[in-house]
Amino acid sequence: MTYHDPRTSQDVENRFAFHPATTQEKRAEHDSVRNACKELGHRFDRDLPPSREKALALTKLEEAMFWANAAIARQKGPTDD
Repeated sequence: MTYHDPRTSQDVENRFAFHPATTQEKRAEHDSVRNACKELGHRFDRDLPPSREKALALTKLEEAMFWANAAIARQKGPTDD
């Protein structure tokens, strides 16, 4: 039995494809996300006591940055198929 579906196959292709920032606008969006997360990371580092929870907060912030940048990278533009 197979669960293959053209839509899910296309989704898998998109998830694992390389999505370069091809426009200055996308590069700026990536930079904005990175800078906002970096600023919050510095705040966490400054204000939170050393602990496992602090380490996890920083890790989850990093993960949020990755997902936010993936959302930017994977979005289809008006000329994309």
